[in-house]
Amino acid sequence: MDLDIILLLSLAALVAGFIDAIAGGGGLITLPALLIAGVAPTDAIATNKLQGTFGVATASASYYKSGLIDLRVIATAVAATAVGAAAGSMLVSNVDPELLHRFMPFALIAAAFYFAATPYLREHAPHAKLSTVAFALGAAAPIGFYDGVFGPGAGSLYTLAFLAAAGCNLITATANAKLLNFTSNLASLGVFLVSGHVNFAVGLPMALGQSLGAWVGARTALKHGTWIIRPLLVATTSAAAIKLLMGTV
Repeated sequence: MDLDIILLLSLAALVAGFIDAIAGGGGLITLPALLIAGVAPTDAIATNKLQGTFGVATASASYYKSGLIDLRVIATAVAATAVGAAAGSMLVSNVDPELLHRFMPFALIAAAFYFAATPYLREHAPHAKLSTVAFALGAAAPIGFYDGVFGPGAGSLYTLAFLAAAGCNLITATANAKLLNFTSNLASLGVFLVSGHVNFAVGLPMALGQSLGAWVGARTALKHGTWIIRPLLVATTSAAAIKLLMGTV
Protein backbone atom coordinates (compact mmCIF):
# COMPACT_ATOMS: atom_id res chain seq x y z
CA MET A 1 0.00 0.00 0.00
CA ASP A 2 1.29 3.49 -0.87
CA LEU A 3 2.76 5.60 1.92
CA ASP A 4 0.28 8.45 1.37
CA ILE A 5 -2.65 6.05 1.86
CA ILE A 6 -1.10 4.73 5.09
CA LEU A 7 -0.64 8.31 6.34
CA LEU A 8 -4.29 9.10 5.59
CA LEU A 9 -5.38 5.95 7.39
CA SER A 10 -3.22 6.95 10.37
CA LEU A 11 -4.86 10.38 10.41
CA ALA A 12 -8.28 8.74 10.34
CA ALA A 13 -7.17 6.55 13.26
CA LEU A 14 -6.08 9.62 15.24
CA VAL A 15 -9.52 11.22 14.86
CA ALA A 16 -11.19 7.89 15.63
CA GLY A 17 -9.07 7.42 18.75
CA PHE A 18 -10.13 10.82 20.09
CA ILE A 19 -13.83 10.14 19.53
CA ASP A 20 -13.63 6.56 20.75
CA ALA A 21 -11.97 7.53 24.04
CA ILE A 22 -14.87 9.83 24.83
CA ALA A 23 -17.95 8.16 23.39
CA GLY A 24 -17.02 5.05 21.44
CA GLY A 25 -17.72 4.61 17.75
CA GLY A 26 -14.19 5.04 16.44
CA GLY A 27 -14.62 1.95 14.32
CA LEU A 28 -17.19 3.87 12.27
CA ILE A 29 -14.26 5.86 10.91
CA THR A 30 -11.45 3.33 10.69
CA LEU A 31 -13.27 0.25 9.38
CA PRO A 32 -14.82 2.01 6.37
CA ALA A 33 -11.46 3.74 5.74
CA LEU A 34 -9.70 0.36 5.58
CA LEU A 35 -12.34 -1.01 3.23
CA ILE A 36 -12.12 2.05 0.97
CA ALA A 37 -8.33 1.64 0.92
CA GLY A 38 -8.83 -1.79 -0.61
CA VAL A 39 -8.24 -4.05 2.40
CA ALA A 40 -10.25 -7.30 2.18
CA PRO A 41 -13.25 -7.37 4.58
CA THR A 42 -11.95 -10.01 7.01
CA ASP A 43 -8.46 -8.47 6.94
CA ALA A 44 -10.01 -5.03 7.52
CA ILE A 45 -11.88 -6.26 10.61
CA ALA A 46 -8.71 -7.93 11.92
CA THR A 47 -6.46 -4.92 11.21
CA ASN A 48 -9.06 -2.64 12.76
CA LYS A 49 -8.82 -4.73 15.94
CA LEU A 50 -5.04 -4.27 15.98
CA GLN A 51 -5.07 -0.50 15.75
CA GLY A 52 -8.17 -0.17 17.91
CA THR A 53 -6.62 -2.21 20.70
CA PHE A 54 -3.86 0.37 21.09
CA GLY A 55 -6.36 3.19 21.29
CA VAL A 56 -8.62 1.67 23.94
CA ALA A 57 -5.55 0.52 25.90
CA THR A 58 -4.33 4.12 26.05
CA ALA A 59 -7.77 5.42 27.05
CA SER A 60 -8.22 2.67 29.66
CA ALA A 61 -4.84 3.48 31.22
CA SER A 62 -5.76 7.17 31.45
CA TYR A 63 -9.08 6.46 33.13
CA TYR A 64 -7.51 3.89 35.46
CA LYS A 65 -4.84 6.35 36.60
CA SER A 66 -7.63 8.78 37.43
CA GLY A 67 -9.19 6.23 39.78
CA LEU A 68 -12.37 5.72 37.75
CA ILE A 69 -11.91 1.99 37.14
CA ASP A 70 -12.15 -0.49 40.00
CA LEU A 71 -10.82 -3.78 38.65
CA ARG A 72 -12.21 -5.73 41.60
CA VAL A 73 -15.74 -4.60 40.74
CA ILE A 74 -15.69 -5.38 37.02
CA ALA A 75 -13.31 -8.35 36.91
CA THR A 76 -16.19 -10.75 36.20
CA ALA A 77 -17.43 -8.55 33.37
CA VAL A 78 -13.91 -8.41 31.91
CA ALA A 79 -13.68 -12.21 31.88
CA ALA A 80 -17.12 -12.60 30.30
CA THR A 81 -16.28 -9.98 27.67
CA ALA A 82 -13.10 -11.83 26.70
CA VAL A 83 -14.94 -15.12 26.27
CA GLY A 84 -17.73 -13.50 24.25
CA ALA A 85 -15.32 -11.63 21.96
CA ALA A 86 -13.13 -14.67 21.33
CA ALA A 87 -16.19 -16.75 20.49
CA GLY A 88 -17.45 -14.07 18.13
CA SER A 89 -14.15 -13.81 16.30
CA MET A 90 -13.86 -17.57 15.94
CA LEU A 91 -17.36 -17.73 14.49
CA VAL A 92 -17.04 -14.64 12.29
CA SER A 93 -16.80 -16.65 9.09
CA ASN A 94 -19.89 -18.67 10.03
CA VAL A 95 -22.19 -15.84 11.13
CA ASP A 96 -24.32 -14.14 8.51
CA PRO A 97 -23.33 -10.46 8.83
CA GLU A 98 -26.74 -9.46 7.47
CA LEU A 99 -28.28 -10.56 10.76
CA LEU A 100 -26.12 -8.02 12.58
CA HIS A 101 -26.75 -5.36 9.95
CA ARG A 102 -30.50 -5.74 10.42
CA PHE A 103 -30.45 -5.77 14.22
CA MET A 104 -27.76 -3.25 15.17
CA PRO A 105 -29.22 -0.02 13.70
CA PHE A 106 -32.31 -0.32 15.87
CA ALA A 107 -30.27 -1.11 18.98
CA LEU A 108 -28.07 1.93 18.35
CA ILE A 109 -31.04 4.21 17.65
CA ALA A 110 -32.53 3.13 20.97
CA ALA A 111 -29.18 3.85 22.64
CA ALA A 112 -29.07 7.33 21.09
CA PHE A 113 -32.53 8.15 22.46
CA TYR A 114 -31.48 6.77 25.84
CA PHE A 115 -28.36 8.93 25.95
CA ALA A 116 -30.37 11.97 24.91
CA ALA A 117 -33.24 11.61 27.35
CA THR A 118 -32.37 9.39 30.30
CA PRO A 119 -32.03 10.83 33.80
CA TYR A 120 -29.16 8.40 34.42
CA LEU A 121 -26.77 10.75 32.65
CA ARG A 122 -26.70 12.96 35.71
CA GLU A 123 -23.54 13.17 37.75
CA HIS A 124 -24.82 10.91 40.52
CA ALA A 125 -24.95 7.19 39.86
CA PRO A 126 -28.27 5.28 40.06
CA HIS A 127 -28.64 2.00 41.88
CA ALA A 128 -27.40 -1.11 40.09
CA LYS A 129 -30.21 -3.17 38.57
CA LEU A 130 -28.17 -6.33 37.94
CA SER A 131 -25.78 -8.29 40.10
CA THR A 132 -22.14 -8.55 39.06
CA VAL A 133 -22.63 -11.99 37.54
CA ALA A 134 -25.92 -11.09 35.84
CA PHE A 135 -24.33 -8.02 34.27
CA ALA A 136 -21.36 -10.06 33.06
CA LEU A 137 -23.52 -12.74 31.45
CA GLY A 138 -26.41 -10.58 30.29
CA ALA A 139 -24.55 -7.53 29.00
CA ALA A 140 -20.76 -7.84 28.87
CA ALA A 141 -20.58 -11.24 27.14
CA PRO A 142 -23.19 -10.52 24.41
CA ILE A 143 -21.68 -7.12 23.56
CA GLY A 144 -18.24 -8.74 23.55
CA PHE A 145 -19.53 -11.34 21.10
CA TYR A 146 -20.85 -8.61 18.82
CA ASP A 147 -17.52 -6.80 19.04
CA GLY A 148 -15.71 -9.99 18.06
CA VAL A 149 -17.92 -10.54 15.03
CA PHE A 150 -18.23 -6.97 13.77
CA GLY A 151 -17.56 -4.15 16.24
CA PRO A 152 -18.69 -0.61 15.29
CA GLY A 153 -20.78 0.89 18.08
CA ALA A 154 -19.68 -1.66 20.71
CA GLY A 155 -18.05 1.00 22.89
CA SER A 156 -21.29 2.95 23.08
CA LEU A 157 -23.22 -0.22 23.93
CA TYR A 158 -20.82 -0.97 26.81
CA THR A 159 -21.40 2.55 28.13
CA LEU A 160 -25.15 2.13 27.82
CA ALA A 161 -25.01 -1.17 29.73
CA PHE A 162 -23.05 0.37 32.60
CA LEU A 163 -25.46 3.31 32.76
CA ALA A 164 -28.65 1.30 32.55
CA ALA A 165 -27.82 -1.73 34.67
CA ALA A 166 -24.59 -1.40 36.66
CA GLY A 167 -25.23 1.68 38.77
CA CYS A 168 -22.62 3.91 37.12
CA ASN A 169 -22.75 7.62 36.40
CA LEU A 170 -21.71 8.83 32.96
CA ILE A 171 -17.99 9.37 33.50
CA THR A 172 -17.58 6.07 35.38
CA ALA A 173 -19.59 4.22 32.74
CA THR A 174 -17.36 5.71 30.05
CA ALA A 175 -14.21 4.64 31.88
CA ASN A 176 -15.43 1.09 32.55
CA ALA A 177 -16.62 0.78 28.95
CA LYS A 178 -13.10 1.49 27.71
CA LEU A 179 -11.71 -1.41 29.74
CA LEU A 180 -14.31 -3.82 28.39
CA ASN A 181 -13.73 -2.48 24.88
CA PHE A 182 -10.00 -3.08 25.32
CA THR A 183 -10.73 -6.61 26.54
CA SER A 184 -12.93 -7.51 23.58
CA ASN A 185 -10.49 -5.97 21.11
CA LEU A 186 -7.56 -7.85 22.62
CA ALA A 187 -9.40 -11.19 22.69
CA SER A 188 -10.52 -10.74 19.08
CA LEU A 189 -7.05 -9.67 18.03
CA GLY A 190 -5.58 -12.86 19.49
CA VAL A 191 -7.92 -14.97 17.35
CA PHE A 192 -7.19 -12.95 14.21
CA LEU A 193 -3.44 -13.14 14.79
CA VAL A 194 -3.65 -16.92 14.77
CA SER A 195 -5.71 -16.87 11.56
CA GLY A 196 -3.18 -14.56 9.85
CA HIS A 197 -5.60 -11.83 8.80
CA VAL A 198 -3.85 -8.85 10.45
CA ASN A 199 -2.07 -6.38 8.14
CA PHE A 200 0.76 -5.07 10.33
CA ALA A 201 2.15 -2.67 7.70
CA VAL A 202 -1.13 -0.77 7.84
CA GLY A 203 -2.26 -1.54 11.38
CA LEU A 204 0.82 -0.42 13.30
CA PRO A 205 1.00 3.12 11.84
CA MET A 206 -2.72 3.43 12.50
CA ALA A 207 -2.11 2.23 16.06
CA LEU A 208 0.19 5.21 16.65
CA GLY A 209 -2.54 7.57 15.50
CA GLN A 210 -5.13 5.77 17.63
CA SER A 211 -2.98 6.00 20.74
CA LEU A 212 -2.37 9.72 20.36
CA GLY A 213 -6.02 10.45 19.66
CA ALA A 214 -7.14 8.29 22.59
CA TRP A 215 -4.75 10.03 24.98
CA VAL A 216 -6.08 13.45 24.02
CA GLY A 217 -9.68 12.21 24.07
CA ALA A 218 -9.44 10.68 27.53
CA ARG A 219 -7.88 13.84 28.95
CA THR A 220 -10.64 15.89 27.33
CA ALA A 221 -13.35 13.67 28.82
CA LEU A 222 -11.77 13.81 32.27
CA LYS A 223 -11.61 17.60 32.09
CA HIS A 224 -15.07 18.32 30.69
CA GLY A 225 -17.04 15.25 31.85
CA THR A 226 -20.74 15.01 31.01
CA TRP A 227 -20.71 18.26 29.04
CA ILE A 228 -18.73 16.67 26.20
CA ILE A 229 -19.48 12.95 26.66
CA ARG A 230 -23.27 13.17 26.38
CA PRO A 231 -23.53 14.97 22.99
CA LEU A 232 -20.79 12.77 21.51
CA LEU A 233 -22.58 9.63 22.68
CA VAL A 234 -25.77 10.77 20.97
CA ALA A 235 -23.86 11.72 17.82
CA THR A 236 -21.81 8.54 17.53
CA THR A 237 -24.66 6.14 18.21
CA SER A 238 -26.86 7.98 15.71
CA ALA A 239 -24.06 7.92 13.13
CA ALA A 240 -23.55 4.20 13.71
CA ALA A 241 -27.23 3.49 13.16
CA ILE A 242 -27.35 5.58 9.98
CA LYS A 243 -24.24 3.95 8.55
CA LEU A 244 -25.53 0.47 9.23
CA LEU A 245 -28.94 1.29 7.79
CA MET A 246 -27.23 2.59 4.64
CA GLY A 247 -25.05 -0.52 4.47
CA THR A 248 -21.82 1.48 4.29
CA VAL A 249 -19.99 -0.41 7.02
